[in-house]
Amino acid sequence: MDTIEVSNLNRQFLFRKSHVGQSKAKVARDAVLRFRPHISITPYHANVKDPDFKVDFFKQFNVVLNGLDNLDARRHVNRLCLAADVPLIESGTTGFLGQVTVHIKGKTECYECHPKPAPKTYPVCTITSTPSKFIHCIVWAKDLLFAKLFGDKNQDNDLNVRSSDATSSSEHAEDVFERKKGEGIELYGRRIYDHVFGYNIEVALSNEETWKNRNRPRPIYSRDVLPFEQIQQNGNVDKNLVADDPSSVSAMASLGLKSPQDIWSLKDNSRIFFESLKLFLVKREKEIGNLTFDKDDQLAVEFVTAAANIRASSFGIPLHSLFEAKGIAGNIVHAVATTNAIIAGLIVIEAIKVLQNDANSYRMTYCLEHPSKKMLLMPVDPFEPNKSCYVCSETPLLLEVNTHCSKLRDVVEKIVKAKLGMSCPLVMHGSALLYEVGDDLDEDMVANYAANLDKVLSGFPSPITGGTILTVEDLHQELLCNINIKHREEFDEEKEPDGMVLSGWTQSPVKEKNDNASINNGASASHAPSQAVSLEGKEGASASHAPSQAVSLEGKEDSEIEIVPVGTGSIIPGKKRKLLDISEDTVPDLSSITDETSSKNKLEEIDDDDDGDDDVVMLDDGCSDGIKKKRLR
Repeated sequence: MDTIEVSNLNRQFLFRKSHVGQSKAKVARDAVLRFRPHISITPYHANVKDPDFKVDFFKQFNVVLNGLDNLDARRHVNRLCLAADVPLIESGTTGFLGQVTVHIKGKTECYECHPKPAPKTYPVCTITSTPSKFIHCIVWAKDLLFAKLFGDKNQDNDLNVRSSDATSSSEHAEDVFERKKGEGIELYGRRIYDHVFGYNIEVALSNEETWKNRNRPRPIYSRDVLPFEQIQQNGNVDKNLVADDPSSVSAMASLGLKSPQDIWSLKDNSRIFFESLKLFLVKREKEIGNLTFDKDDQLAVEFVTAAANIRASSFGIPLHSLFEAKGIAGNIVHAVATTNAIIAGLIVIEAIKVLQNDANSYRMTYCLEHPSKKMLLMPVDPFEPNKSCYVCSETPLLLEVNTHCSKLRDVVEKIVKAKLGMSCPLVMHGSALLYEVGDDLDEDMVANYAANLDKVLSGFPSPITGGTILTVEDLHQELLCNINIKHREEFDEEKEPDGMVLSGWTQSPVKEKNDNASINNGASASHAPSQAVSLEGKEGASASHAPSQAVSLEGKEDSEIEIVPVGTGSIIPGKKRKLLDISEDTVPDLSSITDETSSKNKLEEIDDDDDGDDDVVMLDDGCSDGIKKKRLR
């Protein structure tokens, strides 16, 4: 269901300015048909996880080309391709880097054979009380302050009070974000400003233990930065002439600030803060209560930039320009059209090999930013399936859990859905069906399964205890795996916050990174719906339309930034596979790369889009007969 945005126009060759707001799938079809009018293309402006796109849908194609923008959708398509026994060609780009990989059931590793990077998480206390990096201020401004002011005001977050004894200050903080009846916009803005940048900082400073080994922040009040008279005379709302177009509203325009690459002073950031707040209340009042941050919403980016910079100033963190802040808040790695074109070409080359059943020529190819021995493209023979992969090798998993305390809901939400990525799960214990989802369930069944979710594992008629086996299945993905249960009494609340540990399933450890680097969302990209585009006809393989996308590197954040409570930042350790070694002194022997290789420069697989470009392309060359393939080297 993805639509074309202005930011998409500089990274690909099918869309034009007149297409902004239209379906990517439909516009892409029209563009391709202009230079290949005799091929058949069926566009689907829909979510790839919709029930319409089940295994039978995938079985009609000879190859699937993936260009999705989030890990969840990629895993979903990977499983459908395995179930349908259809080859999958994965791809991704970020800036100058990119890769194309081929996945054949039983012959090469599947997309999930090796761990993908975990979403970047930050403890709540770091975000709300002790930020040390600009990214912390961005997360605070975007996910807490912006959401509190313009999103659902009933949501709980830690902005009202930051102290060890919140009850002592609850009277002061009560309804602080609610605009009082008859309260002027300037007074309301000043009250919010003083609360979040002044009062909350003073409350945090009252805990002396926190600041023994940290630099103490400075409370900032509006009266010290911008006298009330200047707030009243701050901007010229009339400069935002196109009242019916929310995207045209800009605090920078009102204030006469032009360059997004300038680093604003504390005073200018405060002016932007007040002006953007006023514009939301005056020009976009109907949207308040339902807004979520969008990197293409100019006013939202201006507000978040200003708020993050004011907070950064309080904590002695260097300020950033709007251009830099937008890149961090919007998870943007600026795309390079040339890289996208190279990767698109490589996708087509591998697709042709698959359609010609040329298994010995399959390659996983990586595009480098800097040449190594005059090479920018590094081909690698595909790896064989990982025998311990629970997706393609059906290896049993082990779940350590306190069966006397944990409920079935904990297992379904924290393990089956969150870690195994099943969207329509079914849970069985022996022949007993404990949980199921589906549109065809009657009310009694729904009520029964809902009641089961709140039962303790050992409390079922056939108790789930140590030594028993749960079978979990996703009917849409046609994926089934067994989970061996091991009873365990106690868990470390900090290192094992879920109160259970899954073995045989691994995530890559999260790495720290530079503040200016992209933090991928996908979903938020993570939450972007995925569109499916099917191409049918013999000439489809030669069409030059291949997905172009900007995605994050493995080792960087793979999804949206997530704020987690203290103690939940631990990631189950997983060994990250080094796909390619690039030595400064020698050309690597690409045919003998192993998991144990190491060097200063490691090429890592790109997993996720940052910009919401998401496409699945299916090709049918007219040959529906099964294709037998030899085991790859």
